[in-house]
Order: sequence, then C-alpha cells, then structure tokens
Amino acid sequence: MQTPGPAAVELVDITKRFGRVVACDGVDLALQRGRIHGILGENGAGKSTLMKVLIGLVHPDRGEVIIDGQSVTITDPIDAAGKGIGMVHQHFSVVDALTVWENIALGDVGRLDPAAVRDRVGDLSRHYGLAIEPDARVGDLPAGMRQRVEILKCLRRDPHVVVFDEPTSVLTPAESEQLFDALRRVVDEEGRAVALVSHKLEEIRHATDTITIMRQGSVVERIATADSDAASLARAMVGRWVSLRTERAALGLGIEEAATVDDDVDDEPADARDVLELVGVSARGGDGRVLLDDLSFEVRAGEILGVAGVEGNGQRELGDLLSSLAPISAGEVRVDGRPVRCGVAGAMSRAGIAVVPEDRHDSGCVLEMTVAENLFLAEPERIAPRGVIDRRRMNDAAIELIERFAISCEGPDSPLWSLSGGNQQRVVLARELSHEPKVLIAAQPTRGLDVGAIEYMSDQLRLAAETGVAVLLISTELEEILDLADRIVVLSRGRVAGEMTRRDLDLERLGLLMGGADVSELAP
Repeated sequence: MQTPGPAAVELVDITKRFGRVVACDGVDLALQRGRIHGILGENGAGKSTLMKVLIGLVHPDRGEVIIDGQSVTITDPIDAAGKGIGMVHQHFSVVDALTVWENIALGDVGRLDPAAVRDRVGDLSRHYGLAIEPDARVGDLPAGMRQRVEILKCLRRDPHVVVFDEPTSVLTPAESEQLFDALRRVVDEEGRAVALVSHKLEEIRHATDTITIMRQGSVVERIATADSDAASLARAMVGRWVSLRTERAALGLGIEEAATVDDDVDDEPADARDVLELVGVSARGGDGRVLLDDLSFEVRAGEILGVAGVEGNGQRELGDLLSSLAPISAGEVRVDGRPVRCGVAGAMSRAGIAVVPEDRHDSGCVLEMTVAENLFLAEPERIAPRGVIDRRRMNDAAIELIERFAISCEGPDSPLWSLSGGNQQRVVLARELSHEPKVLIAAQPTRGLDVGAIEYMSDQLRLAAETGVAVLLISTELEEILDLADRIVVLSRGRVAGEMTRRDLDLERLGLLMGGADVSELAP
C-alpha cells in the first residue's frame, strides 16, 4: 500500500441547502492518491449530495473544490470528467435499448470506432474481473450485469479520482470481492484516489484505508479503518443502538449467526390458510427464453416466505408477474382461491396484492411528482371521488401517512427526488400498505439502504405478517432471508429447487440448492 501523499482532491466547507433541508453543512473531505476513502452515513446524511458536488451534478451554496492544490469550479459531469473525476452511480444511467459497448461509448466525441470500443471493454472487463458480453442488449441484462456496465463506463475514461456510490448493491458476494481486489490493485499500482460510499459496513472495513462518517449533513467522525469495528461504526452512523439481529444482517456478519433459530420461535399455525398461490406458472421472454418454468408455491396468512437464489434465476420476472407487468404462458395465480388475470394492468392490485418493487425508480415511484401524489398513485379514487383531485383531501391524507410511516420530508408537496433513498422507500411502502392488502410482495426491499433504514424496513415486514398479511420476500441477500423468513423456497433457473422452514434449515443444503444441485441428490 502506498504512503498517503498530497490530496488529489479536497472539498472544503461544502454547504448545500434544498429549501429548509441542509443536505451538507460545512463538510470537509480530502481524497488522497493511493488510498480508498470510505464514506458512511444513513440515507439522507448528505454523502450522496457531497459526491454530486464533486462531479458537478450539484452546485454548492458555499465552499470550494480543490484539485492538486488549485481551486476549481466544476460545472457539470462532463467538466468533472475532463478534470479526471468519474463516478459510478448507484442508480443506473444506462440506455436499455443500446448494447453494452454502445452505452460505454456514449459521450465520446469524434469518429466512433466500434471495434476499438469493444476491444477496450474486453480489456477492462478482464482487468477488473467483470466479464460481460459487449454486444448484449442492456435491457436484457440482470441488475448485476447492468451495474458492471456502469462501472466499466466510468473506468474506460481512466479517471484519477473515482467515486463509487453503493457499487455492490446488486453484485453477488463473489463479484463484490473480485471488484474490490481489482480496485485495491489499481489503487496501489496506479495511484488513483477512490471514494467508496456504502452502507455495508464490513465492506467498508474490508476495502478502505480511512473512513468518514456523516450524520444529518455533518461529519461526525473520521477514523483509520484499521482502528474501526463494525458495531461502533453502525452506532456512529445512526446515533443510537440498533437491534442486534438487524445490525448483524446489515453488517454481513456471518450467515451462520443470521441462521440461528431462537428457542422461542413459534411453529407455523396449523390452520394458516393459503392466501397467494402460484400453480404451474411458466413465462417466456420476447426471445423465447424460459424465464419461469412450472413454478409452484404458496404463501400463507401471517407468514413471511423468503425466495432465495442467485440473481438472474427468475426473481425479477417473478416480481414483474405479481406487479401485473408480465403475462404468463401457462399456469395460474390465485389470491384467496380466486384466479387473477396476469399481465393485465391493475389486476393484481385489485386482487389485494401490494408490491414494493426491486427498483423503486423504475416501477415504484415518480421522482418528479410530489410525496402526496406518489402516495396515491395506486388508488387515485381515494382523493378524487368525483374524478377530480381534491388537493386538501390529498394533503390531509398524505400528512397522516407521512406521520404514520415517519417519512422525513418538508411536507406533502415536497418533490420525491428531494427525499433520501430510505425515505423514498418509505413512501412506496406507505402507499402499498395503506390500502390493507392481503399479500405484500417485497422485492429486494433493503437494497442500497443503510443500517437504520434496514432495521425499519425489516420491522415493517414483520408487523405486516403479524397483522395477517401474507408476505413474499424476494431477496438475493441470504442474510436477509435467514433473518426474516418463516419458510424459504429456493429459485433456480426459474423453478423451485427446494423448500425448508426455519426449524429444518440446513445451510449446506441451501447453498447447494442455490447452486443448482439436483434435489434428488440432497435427500436427508
């Protein structure tokens, strides 16, 4: 590891307000060559705003940016790239209709050389251990592969300062480890300065040299990574103790510990009725590929059924199906024994199915609308009884939900984009639970959230189940499944590969099933 030298870039006294909300309050940060600097904080702590100042997406009200000792003004991301600063965003900025290499070439000036771009993509993917097909259409790729496109798009421009905003939120543990090993190598060998924004504390402790912790727009602690421990970092982030189980899951501390069954865990009620049933469901993509293959399972009243599996094995398609976004080619979906038409807009919602989608920005909310408008997207008739929106009625109802779900915002008229990721997720959850559903589909519900927001979301899922809602938890975070689920089904190649309850949990068998092993070979 290199000895830290002069700062490649410094942020000095950065202050930024959005209305009455102070996103950053006199923040100082220095990024040094040959070092990876971790930035921790709850959703809404100001860390993303700070990074957007660095790349020119946000202009500060006060403060300055200093590059190699010179004060500069960064007008926009193109200007930042010209000054050697790049950013890998948490939320994808790719164009689905284009191929991988076309997305990576976007923004190039001069004559386009497709062969050269493809070759460069291949070189970068091998160097960073992020294999990808340059000619694949981005819209057909799973979330993990789309994240690879974001990373390669940034690294192709060879920045000397790189900001990673939650880069592994959709990567598998093996992919994450591979990325950070490669990142550490190029930081050491090439002297780049890296800022890593992440809510995964063990990831920060594994990958960084120094850590800055932000809370409510201010820096509350700076520490050398070698002197840190995960539990104290979590408490510094949220300013309080968090529940032991949630802290363990959020920190990634041992699947074996997360899988421990408490002695007071109740057995499943014998009379629990099946609320949601999938019977022989099959679905194909536009190219004829089998996405879901004879999929059958049920979710009972008052239970949380976890769907585990390696990303890309049908989880996204299952969520789309239960959101009325995709048709099926065979089989049946039933709610309380009644068939529900698939692929028909609103059919699932009318049947009593609420959905917290995998990507809230893609299909869960409208950032340009207000908080109140987003809260009543699914049931506009609640605030428009005669076909015309009653603004006073909408705002009064929105204020009630804002208070009930502790949504941090200036008020019901706040644009949704002004809220932190965790509070945007609360808006989606509040809307879906406010009409008392029979079934709640939670797809990757804590992806990209900090430890405090994870604790809140986990508690809300448990509370929903306690009130009799049938909860289907779709997650590639195995610790989350083990922490919350009463029963687990494993999805592999679009089929149920196996099932187990918390009491008969076998981690070795679970891992083999996730890897696609033949169930017949795994009989006890």
